[in-house]
Parts: sequence; C-alpha cells; structure tokens
Amino acid sequence: MNVLLLGSGGREHALAWKLAQSPLMGAFFALPGNPGIAEFATCFDSVPLDDHDAIVTLCLAEKIDLVVVGPEAPLVDGIADRLINEGIAVFGPRRVAAQLEGSKLFTKELCKAHAIPTAAFGRFTDVEGARAFVQHHGAPIVLKADGLMAGKGVIVAMTLEEALAGVDEVFAMGGAGTEILIEEFLDGEEVSFFCLVDGETVLPFGSAQDHKRAFDNDEGPNTGGMGAYSPAPVFTAEMERRTLHEIVKPTARALADAASPFRGVLFAGLMITSEGPKLIEYNVRFGDPECQVLMMRMEGDLLPLLAAVATGRLEDQPVALKPDAAISVVMATKGYPGPYGKGSRIGGLEAAETIPGVKVFHAGTRREGDSILAHGGRVLTVTALGGNVAEARERAYDAIARIDWPEGFCRRDIAWRALGE
Repeated sequence: MNVLLLGSGGREHALAWKLAQSPLMGAFFALPGNPGIAEFATCFDSVPLDDHDAIVTLCLAEKIDLVVVGPEAPLVDGIADRLINEGIAVFGPRRVAAQLEGSKLFTKELCKAHAIPTAAFGRFTDVEGARAFVQHHGAPIVLKADGLMAGKGVIVAMTLEEALAGVDEVFAMGGAGTEILIEEFLDGEEVSFFCLVDGETVLPFGSAQDHKRAFDNDEGPNTGGMGAYSPAPVFTAEMERRTLHEIVKPTARALADAASPFRGVLFAGLMITSEGPKLIEYNVRFGDPECQVLMMRMEGDLLPLLAAVATGRLEDQPVALKPDAAISVVMATKGYPGPYGKGSRIGGLEAAETIPGVKVFHAGTRREGDSILAHGGRVLTVTALGGNVAEARERAYDAIARIDWPEGFCRRDIAWRALGE
C-alpha cells in the first residue's frame, strides 16, 4: 500500500514511526515531513500543505492508495473532499464533518440539538454583547474564539476583571468577523479520549491527559501542549462507557444522519464532573503530544486500521493497547510560546534512545549536514514506555538528561496528577 502522510510535527513523526512498521507498507511519502520522518519516508518539503493541486498531482504520480492527514487545518480547508473526489482514500474527515474542530459554535449547536452533555453557552459577534453577558453571569467563566487557534484561543477567566479583559483579547485574536463563545465553567478533571470512526462504527483508541501550561505547577501561558501521559487514571471503564453512549456515538450518528459521515479520529476533550463526562470540545485529528503516547502503547498494525476507517470497513477491526503507561515530555525552545530563536544545535539524541522504552519524536527540527537544529517552538517530544507512570516518567527524564541542548527547556512535573503530587 502506497501512503502519503501530511504534516511535520511530533504527532506526524509518531504516526510515521508506527506506520512504517507495517508489512503492508509499500512506498511511503510525507509532505512536508521533518528529519525524524525522513528516516521512514521520502519527504517533499517544498510543497505547502495548502496547495491542494500539488498534493493531488503528487498522489496521482506516486499512485498513492491512502493519505493520512495529521494536522487539522488541511481537513478544515477541505483536502479530504478534494482527494476523495479524485478517488484517493483519506484518513480524515471531509470539510463539513471537520467543522467539529473548525467551528466551536458548530459543535455546540450540534450538542444542543442532540442533547449531548456539554457546558451551557452564549455566542456573540460584538464586544458589547459579550461583555454584558460576562457581567451578568460573573466568573469563573470560559471564553473561546470560534475557528482554529492552534490550541491558544481559549481563556479560562477566574475573576470578572480577567473575563472582561479576555473578551477584548479573544476578539483581537480573531480579527474582523470574530464570533466568540462564552461558556459556563466546568469543574472537574480534564481527559482526552480518542476514537476511530468510519462513519458508523466507533472504535475506542485510548485516553490521555495533557499539560497545556508552559511551566511547572501549571503556570504560564497556554501552549500547544508540553507533555502527556496515557492512560488517564480518572477515565475508568464506566466513564468510557458513558462517554461512548452519551457523547461520541450520538455525535457520529448525528453527522451520518445529516449525510456528513465522520471518517477519521475523533478526539473528545472531556471534563469529568460530579455529574459524569461532559464535552469541552472536539478535535478531528490525533492530539500532539497525545498521539505520541498512544503510538507507544499501541500493539499491532496501524496501517490497516487507518485504511479501514478511510474505506468504511472498521467493523470487526481490533485495537489493542499495551497495559503499560506512556509519558511524553515536550522540549521547547526557550521563549516559547512567545518569541524564540532558531538554529541552535541539538546533540545527544542517539544517547537518549539507548534507554529502554524511549523514542524521541521530532517536531520543530531541521537537518544541516550531520547536525539537527531547532527550527520551531515545540522541538522534540521525548516519549517513554514503562510498567507504570512513575517508571515511564523516570525513563523520559533520564533520556532528557542525555540530550545536549542548552537553548531548550521542558516542564519537570509531567504526570503530576497521575502520581498524586
């Protein structure tokens, strides 16, 4: 099977690493890829992800059987529609179904119409109306910009002053035509839950918990994610059963009934409240860095699973996850998520991977001769497997200690919830 992987982050490196293990793999390509992905696939780093014509031309020239879409933006932009119309199978939803992530308001209205448990909300296109709503409801309260914001368009305001300032900030994020979503604050513990969906069949793919804040003790600004671990202890078998029954399956059914079946991975961001699971938001792709821990735990062949999703044949396909725990720690360039430099050299990557159960996934890197250079904010995801969370964390931080990169930093408390710290 000839495969094209779209994307260049740590998530895509983890997918490439797992896909390349398949005996079904034929020719393997990535666009644009990164130095880690280049170990497994031929990378086309000169073709931008938003050039749909060039992507279609590449698929036809290389006789691609399956396109695996890593990031959300191409899906929201309709790359799956374009490829499917050319007869090319795609792991990832069409444009309408991708609005589950592309528009938070689309998701909230779907939840409202189908009695899917989520936070109560209001929607506004003007600053004055939004500020009046906040004044009336008080704090804590949650503010969200509609549309894709790379994980940074959400403000949890704990005071009225923060909420009013946050309204202005969210409208400034989105620019002209911004629509803002204001939600009730849900109290509980957050969980990421992943399911493969082929339009009708829903297959659970594991849980994780991530760390959004930049610094230890959950301090600092939100980021794209500074680490994750799997499985999530709070997500019991009963919570999974309720989430499938009350949230994920009704969503898949609603989209199928509307002639917009979802095919891909449905990533439910949940709050486990005293009343049970409630949906915070959906993403229509694997999380980053959650994908890395899921790939480390997965047993068996990923490629036929993704192909079955793309072709509507997921029924009776197995998913097996190791009982072990996995943890990922993101190493970022100092300054992230604010301004940061590029071009610093990274050493010790081979030494880090000599620790049993450790894999270092590339994200914002580039190769210059024999050297690996930092070329982004989130640069590496050091991921480790262990018999339990404590063992996995020890291995991950032991590996980080072997990486020579003075210009980088990481959080030192990943998985503190799971360890009761």
